[in-house]
Amino acid sequence: MSDSNTTDFSNLSTFILLGIPGLEAAHVWISIPFCAMYAIAILGNFTILFIVKREPSLHEPMYYFLCMMAITDLVLSTSTLPKMLSIFWFNSREIDFSACLTQMYFLHCFLVTESGILVAMALDRYVAICDPLRHSIILTNPLVAKIGVGVVLRGSILVLPYILLARRWPYCRTNIIPHLYCVHMAVVKLACAEIHVSNYYSLSVVFCVFGLDLFFIVVSYTQILRAIFSLPKKDARLKTFGTCGSHLCAILAFYIPCLFSALMYRFGKNMALHFHVLIASVYLLMPPMLNPIIYGVRTKQIRDRLLRLFTHKGT
Repeated sequence: MSDSNTTDFSNLSTFILLGIPGLEAAHVWISIPFCAMYAIAILGNFTILFIVKREPSLHEPMYYFLCMMAITDLVLSTSTLPKMLSIFWFNSREIDFSACLTQMYFLHCFLVTESGILVAMALDRYVAICDPLRHSIILTNPLVAKIGVGVVLRGSILVLPYILLARRWPYCRTNIIPHLYCVHMAVVKLACAEIHVSNYYSLSVVFCVFGLDLFFIVVSYTQILRAIFSLPKKDARLKTFGTCGSHLCAILAFYIPCLFSALMYRFGKNMALHFHVLIASVYLLMPPMLNPIIYGVRTKQIRDRLLRLFTHKGT
């Protein structure tokens, strides 16, 4: 006879997202910076897409990859922020089980996708600096399109086991998730079964995918720095390295919070829960918010087109 206090997987239709445990009274105030970050991310990334589409001179591999990153950032932020804000403003904590898995899939899929796009951008910088005369021959539009499709497929396929495994576990402990969104490990920890497969697979994705991506980026920049330091003039070295500045800032904005949050979630057992939830939520918003600012400020071509756009509107 089954225990009446347990909830079988077949009857589980909703999860409850607690928000930020211990800081429920401050949810409305916390929502203000979250809402501002989301608004900046939406406006900034749509502006990047609009400028690149409008300016034929920006129809180059670097800016195509930038558009891919902007779309990825829009999906990342939109998959989580609306639900966060509904929790902050309306205390709407329930989320359907299927909707939770869908949110989990898009979240992790596009995190892996963004990492792949950063590797593709490192490849573009490597070819542009180390073999500039063949840049347009090597990175053709069809190849850029294939890279984009490959990066998306990689994320889609690698994250699919997250969902398949999460669906098969029996959930009989609780349906309460102490988080603002459906992150993989927070969901499977509610299962009343041995979840070692999910744990090992998620760790392998974090360390192998992100680790390999960082390795390829480091190798690319090692070759880039060798090429830069071989230039005879200091001004030429600074100007060439300046073309990598935006990409390097985007790498730091993505990998540092992402890896810190992943490691903290698995090994930071003694950290306060509200601190962990805040950090894990902010790191999802930082790259979508910072990337258009970084490229808008540091990339002369985008900055000039943006200023020209506002100047024409003003006149």
